[in-house]
Formats: sequence, C-alpha cells, structure tokens
Amino acid sequence: MASAMSQSAQIDQIAERVDRLLVRHEELQRTNDLLTARLEVTRQERDSLQSRLNAARSRVEALLERLPEDAAPKDAA
Repeated sequence: MASAMSQSAQIDQIAERVDRLLVRHEELQRTNDLLTARLEVTRQERDSLQSRLNAARSRVEALLERLPEDAAPKDAA
C-alpha cells in the first residue's frame, strides 16, 4: 500500500510540475507575441526614418547642385 501511495504522490508531483510548465509556456508565448508586435512597430519606424533620410538627402543634394561653383568652400592651405 505504501508503494501505491508513493506512486500516487509521484504522479501528483509530476502533474503539478506539468501544470506549472504549461502556465510558464503560456506566459512565454504571450511575451513572445508582445515582443513580435513591438519588433514590427520598430521595423516600420526604421523604414519610415530611412525613407525620410533618403528624401532629405535628395533635397540636400539638389540644393548643392544649384550652388554656383565659386560658392564652394576653398581649401585654406
């Protein structure tokens, strides 16, 4: 009878550990989902900033091309 109680106690311990693992898995899954969403937002922000940077670079280059040649800074050697 002690053996049956021992096995029952072991099964209860295993079941408890499995339950804790399932809860932990759900927590990690939710955390992963949140991080994935945050990563997507960050990627969109990066893409937007890169686009704005490229547009600004194009505007600066266009302005530089409009400057007269003699307005370019001279080396003070």
